Order: sequence, then structure tokens, then C-alpha cells
Amino acid sequence: MRTSDFDYTLPPECIAQHPAEPRDSSRLLVLDRSTSQVTHRHFRDILNEITPPDVLVLNETRVIPARLNGKKIPGGGKVEVLLLKRISDQTWEALVGGRGLKPGRRILLAESVEAEIMEDLGRSKRIVRFSTPISTQLDAIGDMPLPPYIHAPLQSRDQYQTTFARNPGSAAAPTAGLHFTPELLRKIEGSGIRILKVTLHVGLDTFLPVSEDDPADHVIHTEWCSISPETAQAANAARRLGGRVIGVGTTSVRTLETGANVNPDDGLIAPFEGPTSIFILPGYSFKGVDAIITNFHLPRSSLIMMVSAFAGRERILATYQQAVEAGYRFYSFGDAMFIR
Repeated sequence: MRTSDFDYTLPPECIAQHPAEPRDSSRLLVLDRSTSQVTHRHFRDILNEITPPDVLVLNETRVIPARLNGKKIPGGGKVEVLLLKRISDQTWEALVGGRGLKPGRRILLAESVEAEIMEDLGRSKRIVRFSTPISTQLDAIGDMPLPPYIHAPLQSRDQYQTTFARNPGSAAAPTAGLHFTPELLRKIEGSGIRILKVTLHVGLDTFLPVSEDDPADHVIHTEWCSISPETAQAANAARRLGGRVIGVGTTSVRTLETGANVNPDDGLIAPFEGPTSIFILPGYSFKGVDAIITNFHLPRSSLIMMVSAFAGRERILATYQQAVEAGYRFYSFGDAMFIR
């Protein structure tokens, strides 16, 4: 298995620059793993694909305005700080863009907010200490951290936020969740399908292609996640009744599989809270999910490798080609797949 095995050609015009409006009007490609049959629907038709006692598992992380612009002290050269992981109220792991950004360098971000680079983690990653708890300042001085392939400005911050986002901490949105409207969620619950919540704070490494020739040599990013005892219990109960655990997005899948690997031999999803570095490649045996709702992912990314592990690499690449030919919109603001 090589990283190049997960490559495909995507015309630039297929990359969505704006979310669908309304959100559930986006398209939905349904892929049946047992037959390779592909069905074309709209996302609001997801109700035709799920029935009780299935459960939907959503990631209720909330994107923070994590992109900060500043200037060096002294010198005044421009610096961009992109928050990745909170270490304490005033200390964060961040991507820092600019020259000469070694430990000891100070950055002015606002009139009363400064930062100092404490440690060089390699490439552009730094440990940064702020002069004040930065979380309280982000709404005023931060911008939403859109992926690099989205060039159109947001009309509002809510465009890059799920309607059910609750727990702040992500540097990127769990984009499969962007398709759900409050009305659609009410219809789903009204049909008797339980909606369960987990949290995984998404890091920007999610969008990076795997650079190693052999994916097994890639060091996967670590993200903080949480499964409550109530969510674990409800998911396990649904399976006992013959229902499916449906992960909404690769972040929910990553969280559920982390819980399922706490005691991998008992077939149950366990409560969990802490860092996860699970890397799902073809050959992995899924224990926590039975179906996945997901967007279309970047070539050579850990995410296309994950869905290939779930549905088969050749089947996924063939389906992606069908989606390109059918005019589907790709990536964060794009259309969705339901892999059953």
C-alpha cells in the first residue's frame, strides 16, 4: 500500500466555495458497500436511509476564531498565528507564519494582547504564551480558520459552524455536520431515531495530505475527544436491538472507534475522554460504527484512507470519479456521502 494509491484528479471547479442554502439541499450520494450500488439523492432525503433503532452520532465541537494576525516586536513584520491546541489559559500550540520566529520572539496581536514564542516544535508549529487568557479575546480579534482551498470570504461565522455546535475548541469544522438544519434534526428525532453527541476538537492536520510514500510511516495528528457514558450506553443498546451506529463525519468515526478500542474484544463502545491518535488504514476492522455520513475528501489525506478502509479503496475511488462526472461539490462546503 502506497500513499499514491489514494490519489485522484479533481477539477478545481468541483471544490465548493460556499455552503448549500438551505444546508440540507446539498446532494447526497448513497453508496451500498454490499453491492457497490450508487444512488443520488439530496441530503434532506437522509430520512429515507435510516430507521429506528439506528442512532446518529454527531460531533458537537465548536470552531473557535483561531486565526490571529499580528506583528513582530520589535520590527513590525507581519505574523499569523493559528491556534491548534489549548495547553492552559495562556499557553497554546499554534502554527506561526513569518520569519525569524524563534523562542523569545514577541508578537503584538492587539492593543493589549501580546504573545511570546516559548518553544519551536518544528516546521511552523510553536508553543506560544499569551499575555492574557486568549479565549476571552478571540471573538474580538480572531478570524475563522477556513481551509486553504476555500477562497471566498464567509458571509458570517455561522457558515462554518454546525447548527448544534456547543463545545468550543476546534480549529476546523466537522464538515459532515454542516448539512443538518434544526428542522431536519427535529424530523429525524420525530421519526424515532436517537441523536447522540460526542466531542472531538478538530485540528488543521486533518486537511494535510500524507507526505510519506508509505502511509504506515505517517505520524497521525492527536486530537482530544470525549464519549459520555450515556452516549456509549445508548449506542451499545441500539446495536443490541439490531440498529446501526451511524457516525456523522470522520471525526465522530474517529471518536467512536477510539471508544471501541478501549476493550476491543467485548464488541462495545466504552466511555472515553482524552487524546486520540488512532490512524485508520485499509485492513482496519471497524468496531464502533456500522455506517458513515461524510463529505468528499482530499487526495492522499488520512480521511480518504479512513473511508477506503470502511468501503474499499477501489470502490471509493470509483465512486469519487462518478461524483466528479455527476457534478458533485467537494470538500468542506461540498456535498455528502452516506456509506452503508
